[in-house]
Amino acid sequence: MKVTLIPVTPFEQNCSLIVCEATGRGAFVDPGGDLDVLLAEAERQQVDIEKIFLTHGHIDHCGGTAELAARLGVPVEGPQREDAFWIDQLPAQGRMFGFPQLAAFTPDRWLEGGDVVRFGEQELEVRFCPGHTPGHVVFFHRAARIAFVGDVLFQGSIGRTDFPRGHHATLIESITTQLWPLGDDVTFVPGHGPVSTFGEERRSNPHVGDRVLARTN
Repeated sequence: MKVTLIPVTPFEQNCSLIVCEATGRGAFVDPGGDLDVLLAEAERQQVDIEKIFLTHGHIDHCGGTAELAARLGVPVEGPQREDAFWIDQLPAQGRMFGFPQLAAFTPDRWLEGGDVVRFGEQELEVRFCPGHTPGHVVFFHRAARIAFVGDVLFQGSIGRTDFPRGHHATLIESITTQLWPLGDDVTFVPGHGPVSTFGEERRSNPHVGDRVLARTN
């Protein structure tokens, strides 16, 4: 599976173009905006976009979804349904942050932990990881050892929990019970900033590293 990171919107959110190299079919993970940029990259790579996957309902991750799905005629899968209230606020959020007019939408498939999503010949496991938002999910490609974690975890940091229905203790539990067991060798793509590995964050992350958590437990 080939992965291309495409920062979008003024929030520099990492949209991922993921491609099944055996079939030339692909998907976008978290298309927050700048749709012409996303579509140009798909065309450059000659990728046939099959689906849109969403980690959560914040504007910088899903703001472009309704228009992109309509333009491509593809289904939207994710997040978990507890993030519906965020998606419903997209028109108002767009006006607040100066985005082009945005539409709310209902995903074709709400996801739960333990689900699997597919495109081409690839499949990704779904992990339910609330805390940053109540309906946040993570996508894990076991064969490639890569996870798309949205705003759950960052290089050297973790997601904010001061938004409506965010919860710090729940976020820490999501990271330690849903991400760490996948393995230290797993590379993760965060919603913002550079990629890292779970092992590196367990060693050095000042919020959720093993030594930090040992002192607080």
